[in-house]
Parts: sequence; C-alpha cells; structure tokens
Amino acid sequence: MATTSNPKSKTVLITGGTGSFGKTMVKHLLDQGYGQIRIFSRDEWKQEDMRVRMAEPRLKFYIGDVRSRASVDAAMDGVDLVFHAAALKQVPSCEFFPMQAVETNIIGSNNVIESAVAHGVDCVVVLGTDKAVYPVNAMGMTKAVMEKVAQSIARRMGDGHTRICSVRYGNVMYSRGSVIPLFVRQIREGKPITTTENSMSRFMLPLRDSVALVEFAFQNARQGDIFIKKAAACTIGQLAQAMKELFKSDSEIKMIGIRHGEKMFEALASVAEMARAEDMGDFMRIPMDERELNYKRFFTEGDSDETKFEDYDSHNTDQLTLQEVKDLLLSLPEIQQDLIDAGLSTDGS
Repeated sequence: MATTSNPKSKTVLITGGTGSFGKTMVKHLLDQGYGQIRIFSRDEWKQEDMRVRMAEPRLKFYIGDVRSRASVDAAMDGVDLVFHAAALKQVPSCEFFPMQAVETNIIGSNNVIESAVAHGVDCVVVLGTDKAVYPVNAMGMTKAVMEKVAQSIARRMGDGHTRICSVRYGNVMYSRGSVIPLFVRQIREGKPITTTENSMSRFMLPLRDSVALVEFAFQNARQGDIFIKKAAACTIGQLAQAMKELFKSDSEIKMIGIRHGEKMFEALASVAEMARAEDMGDFMRIPMDERELNYKRFFTEGDSDETKFEDYDSHNTDQLTLQEVKDLLLSLPEIQQDLIDAGLSTDGS
C-alpha cells in the first residue's frame, strides 16, 4: 500500500476485523509492513482464534461494538487509517430486524467516522455494497444511508483534514455467509444444490479484489468519493453448475425461490452516478454531489445530459461464460483446498 511515509510508523484500525474481509486485509497490511493493526469487533471467540492462529505481535485486539461510541473512541486513539467493515450484511436478517441494521449500519458507522475525525485520523474508508443502489431491502437501505452519512461529514472537512470515502462491491466470493461455502457443504453432504432463481445475476468479486479496491480508494480518495471496481457477473444457475462440474457432483440443482428482499440483479452505480463518474482503469470514482441547497441556478444552467448513460449493473456488465466462472472459482485458495480435501484435481480437469 503506497503511502507518503513509512508504513512501519502507521497504525491501522479495522472494524469488523475478524470477518472475511478483515482477515484478508490484515494479511495484506502485515505483508506491507504496517506497524500496528487494531482489530475491533464484538466477538471475543473469533478474536482469540485469530490471535492464536496468526501469533503476530503487531496485531492488537479491541472488544467493542460500533454502536458504542465510547468503545470506538478507546480503539481510535493514535490511529492513522480506518477501514470500516463492521456491518449487518445478511439480507433476510436485516429484513426481519431492520432496526438492528439501522443501529449498526447507520448509527454505528456515524460513530466510527465521527470518532475518526475527532482523533485526527488521516483517512477513513467505509465499506459499502451494490445493494445500496436502488435499495429494496433493509440491508441495502441502511448501507445507502451510511454512504450519505459519510458524505455529509466529508462535506464539512476541508483539505488537510480526515479524508472520508466509501467503496461499493458486489458478492465477495467465498466470504462468510455467502452462497459458495453453502454449495460446497451441500455437495459434500450429497444434498441438492439450492438456488433461489437460476437467472438471477450477481457481480463476482474475489476477496483479493475487494482488498485492491479498498487500497485504491485509500490511495486516491478525495472528500466524499465513492469507488467501485469494474467486475464481471454470472447467473446463480451458472455458478451452481460450475461448482457441480468442478466437484464432479451428481447433486441436483434445486430452485427454492427468491428470499426476502432479494433482487434479480444488482447495480454498482446508478445512471445519475455514471453521468459524473471518472473512469480510472479497473476502477471508477464517483465524486460527491457538491451542489448546495439553493437549486435555483440549476434550473437555468441545467445539468449534465444523462440520456447517453445507463446503470452499471450485473445484467449489462461483462457476462462470464461457464468456463470463466470455473476458472474464477479455481483461482480461490479456499476452493483449491476444498478440491484437495475431496481428492479432486485443482486444475479443473
């Protein structure tokens, strides 16, 4: 991770640091030579497991909850960089307990960002989701408001103050609670591979790419920016078929119906955002809308023509072939290990 000074002198805080992203980011930061990495979460068992497994003196563990500003403040003192990953992410759970999603994803995020500002942190990167674009479920709605909270605080920050930005990404492959580990377990147990709706499409993003996105945001952020990584997509039916072929399984693929709050496809950026987005190669920067509350001049001056743009969604992005889905799966260390455990080839043959 490129910085203007020696990373050995830097302290990083990762909220939700015992999750799939946190663990991957920790390994990356350790490889980059960061001086201290603070893991903030409310699960003491996961912290203890991580402490024992990694046995790394540069890791410091803080028990706390983003809902508690006091516990966040205790972990924030002396921090240079924050990656805010703590969230309620399961769509059905948030549908049934929406106020819990509000408490964590909105109020908790506000606590983290305000604490970072108060402690003079250099940069805060807030982790979002494609479900925040045209949200139809409580998880996406609370994540969308989280972005607005981040931008509202960014608006009052000038140059030389804490930089606040967000990232959005789609389905992180093999993350905790995602569909791929479920498919692996069902195949191992000889059960049907359950899909919601085979034609449903989703962006596919390996964990390594989510780390690359967050790193890029840290390096390039201006106040209030949202960053997305360009990604290909596939249907859930394709993903299930690819898993079935890789594991040489005779399990049937069984559709069980769309769950609470799910959409047939997801968007990483709306048409209005695409109209002002900056193409940065593998990434796109969506700058904050910096218009003031006095809209009168926009009626006479007009705004950019959005008719030539469209949403950036999982239906109109690059579509993976079945073989490309299999190749992407084979690039995941977790899938390679699962295949080895099953006594199968890791080269797809």
